[in-house]
Amino acid sequence: MGTATVRWIGGQTYVGIDSTQHLVTISTPAEGVGVKPSDLLLLAMGACPSVDVVEILRKKKITLSLLEVTVTSEQDADPPWTFRKFHLHFRLKGEGLTPKAAEQALHLAEEKYCSVSSTVKPTAQVSLSYEIIES
Repeated sequence: MGTATVRWIGGQTYVGIDSTQHLVTISTPAEGVGVKPSDLLLLAMGACPSVDVVEILRKKKITLSLLEVTVTSEQDADPPWTFRKFHLHFRLKGEGLTPKAAEQALHLAEEKYCSVSSTVKPTAQVSLSYEIIES
């Protein structure tokens, strides 16, 4: 079971402490000193499958030199501004990286291993795309 703590430090600024004691500064856009709370979800949507993709490709003896994912989203117009769509676009580069290997890794990461995506899928559509950057 995971545990995280969010501690208010003044104004509209908070510090998030994860289960391994790493810190992230969180704030409203008006405060401007940390990540917006809703953007933490976008970061998690990108980071979760990224960790798995790197590991899956490593097991295939493919060493990445670049993995970057851009996450875009759509939310309802009215409060509570529920997220309805996420699109993850991966940019990948690595020696010996083929479209087949990239697709397999992305599919496994998204469909089998990513707990964040699995959690949001009942209320939001999740789509993926990728490009392989040539050397």
